[in-house]
Amino acid sequence: MAHPSSALAPAPVPGHTFSGTLGYHLARRLVEIGVSDVFSVPGDFNLTLLDHLIDEPGLNLIGCCNELNAGYAADGYARAKGVGACVVTFTVGGLSVLNAIAGAYSENLPIICIVGGPNSNDYGTSRILHHTIGLPDFTQELRCFQTVTCVQAVVNNLDDALEQIDTAISTAMKESKPAYINISCNLYGIPHPTFTREPVPFFLAPKVSSYLGLEAAVEATAEFLNKAVKPVIIGGPKLRVAKAQKAFIELADASGYPLAVMPSGKGLVPEHHPHFIGTYWGAVSTSFCVEIVESADAYVFVGPIFNDLSSVGYSLLIKKEKSIVVQPNRVTIGNGPSLGWVLMADFLSALSKKLKKNSTALENYRRIFYPPGMPLMREKDEPLRVNVLFKHIQNMLGGDSAVIAETGDSWFNCQRLCLPENCGYEFQMQYGSIGWSVGATLGYAQAARDKRVIACIGDGSFQVTAQDISTMIRCGQRNIIFLINNGGYTVEVQIHDGPYNVIKNWDYTGLVNAIHNGEGKCWTAKVRTEDELTAAIATATGEQKDSLCFIEIFVHKDDTSKELLEWAPRVSAATGRPPKPQ
Repeated sequence: MAHPSSALAPAPVPGHTFSGTLGYHLARRLVEIGVSDVFSVPGDFNLTLLDHLIDEPGLNLIGCCNELNAGYAADGYARAKGVGACVVTFTVGGLSVLNAIAGAYSENLPIICIVGGPNSNDYGTSRILHHTIGLPDFTQELRCFQTVTCVQAVVNNLDDALEQIDTAISTAMKESKPAYINISCNLYGIPHPTFTREPVPFFLAPKVSSYLGLEAAVEATAEFLNKAVKPVIIGGPKLRVAKAQKAFIELADASGYPLAVMPSGKGLVPEHHPHFIGTYWGAVSTSFCVEIVESADAYVFVGPIFNDLSSVGYSLLIKKEKSIVVQPNRVTIGNGPSLGWVLMADFLSALSKKLKKNSTALENYRRIFYPPGMPLMREKDEPLRVNVLFKHIQNMLGGDSAVIAETGDSWFNCQRLCLPENCGYEFQMQYGSIGWSVGATLGYAQAARDKRVIACIGDGSFQVTAQDISTMIRCGQRNIIFLINNGGYTVEVQIHDGPYNVIKNWDYTGLVNAIHNGEGKCWTAKVRTEDELTAAIATATGEQKDSLCFIEIFVHKDDTSKELLEWAPRVSAATGRPPKPQ
């Protein structure tokens, strides 16, 4: 029997089988906000929705090996394109992707997480459905998503479906956080008068600063900084969500202050800028950067996140009374006023016009700086060292490349890389979920087709999410993956060692060759010496430049970065603090 509204349905759009339906509307909205690729795992509650997504010429549906990796791929995609999307099935898929969505929430990434839900007729009944925990309560998944998404929509009625979908998508874009949209599986293809054959164009009204608040914040900050002798600027990860990178550079150019970046902000601040002095990360900062920042009499932190990891176990020598903290919509000046509804980009741009040029701290940096030493000369056939590996990775970087750094010692080794202009860089410092980089590499590479992604992944992390190497090959990606085989969870060993940090060794190249199975372009190599590394990189960037290249690097289990050895005891001390006396 036809749905009652079918008589009012609009005529189909040429080339679209499902125009005028919920599925068509959702697909068009995804294209409008900038999504070209959707990462999915099919399940019986979402199968016909996937048909609608496939029918949309502007969308490419990418099937992933599991929901967790689909979520990580949407995360990586959002980093490169500004928004990502994934589609999973009810509860078993939703709870599997949940960890990735939580990570995206912590990193301020808008991801549209779409779940194929139960038939609308089953709501309000006592029926027990498969893929649930065996109770006639369909809200378990929703409750889990409520704390890791900025908006939730359960669509089980066509009359308000359009409003719910558009509200969820627009909220995710405005808040720069994930959205959860659960749609009943029997609604995707039913025509309804609210779904026009061409949706009303999507529009987000721009945010505007409070004029009085902006003026007061700029005046107070300019007075504060113009009295300082050697002020500095430090960029943080929230530069991305505030879309303030251009205004940040405008401030750096106008002020003459030295320019540093917090570790989680790497890639958001141009390292080729003449005022750039490196990464500020407390005791594990770039050489000479920490001395300049912590000896300053005023520091402007733009979009910072101060957590136990970025503060090296709360050991930063920063004084609040000397700080200006600029968040996406608030400015706090020392121990004084905190002014809200002042947008970061507006503030930085206006402040740059009020500051006196002051290059004192930058001149101090140039006086004390000297280039880092090179690794010691090696002996013939000496086992490869990690610092030698990253010397070669440094030489691979250009404006047409991007670096993905997995949680672990790759954080510290990649942090030392000097990024050329337009070179991408991503890692997940706030959430720090091991295995994130495999899915993120898939998603980032799919979004940034003009770049070759270089991923640095430890063996322990790779074992969590290895399967979607398969999807990279299937998509024809040209990523270069350096698998660092040191026999376990090196970062955990330095924090607190135990037998649980030793993992079963795999034949990693053998695994990737088995996944490749002769379909698509994939090349692997095992590397134990610098000569073998040089040859492998030459092949990966030469005759195999159009292939996915997987290079397994064998290093000693205790070969770690100097920074990890300094950072881990401080973080361990912070996490191991005894309870306060009652």
